[in-house]
Amino acid sequence: MNSYRVALVDDHEIVARGFADLFASIPGITVVALARTVNELVEELARTGEPALDLVILDLRLADGSTPALNVRQLREAGSAVLAFTGGDDAALVRSAAHSGVLGVIRKSEPATVLLDAVRQAASGEPVASTEWAAALDGDPDLADAGLSARERQVLSLYAAGAKAPLVATTAGVTESTVIDYIRRIRSKYERVGRPANTKIDLYKRALEDGILPVPGGRSAGPRTPQRRSTAPDGD
Repeated sequence: MNSYRVALVDDHEIVARGFADLFASIPGITVVALARTVNELVEELARTGEPALDLVILDLRLADGSTPALNVRQLREAGSAVLAFTGGDDAALVRSAAHSGVLGVIRKSEPATVLLDAVRQAASGEPVASTEWAAALDGDPDLADAGLSARERQVLSLYAAGAKAPLVATTAGVTESTVIDYIRRIRSKYERVGRPANTKIDLYKRALEDGILPVPGGRSAGPRTPQRRSTAPDGD
């Protein structure tokens, strides 16, 4: 079994203690640190010489007034993946975290089993989709449409869901080189509207955001209403 080192940033002591107790007897997860702010966590890790954590679970509303975007960027620069942990009462905070590169968003009110599964998944580097995340992004007025063609959406749905290029090619009825070309163009279109998709995980997130893939265990966000169309030809 893989072993993952995680930390929690939350300024509510009772939440932090409950979190530590929850994971104390869970094989494969070691809670390395509990901190009230991201700065406190980074300073503690630097003082103790700890290597980068596999995952930091981050409360989106901290008393020091820091923003999700700043906190996520600081943690990612320190080499840690981030899972947002929130009361879910502010969609703007969730959107800010999602755009900053968190692997997912989990409500504090979720059952312990859901939290445990999410932490294991995120610690291994996999994105954690949730209806909370999808709903916040679905209502985001600034989420620009990449203008993908129907064929590009089909290729993205297959590739982002985990299919390799040869299987995508067989399913879509095109050559493998054509699939690779489609993926290149899809990435270019997302880059053009300020929504980078440099990795397969990024493509998975974009597909969730645009309703191309359904949220696991929940409803699909549905096709988005375009906010800004790309002027590039579809080339389908």
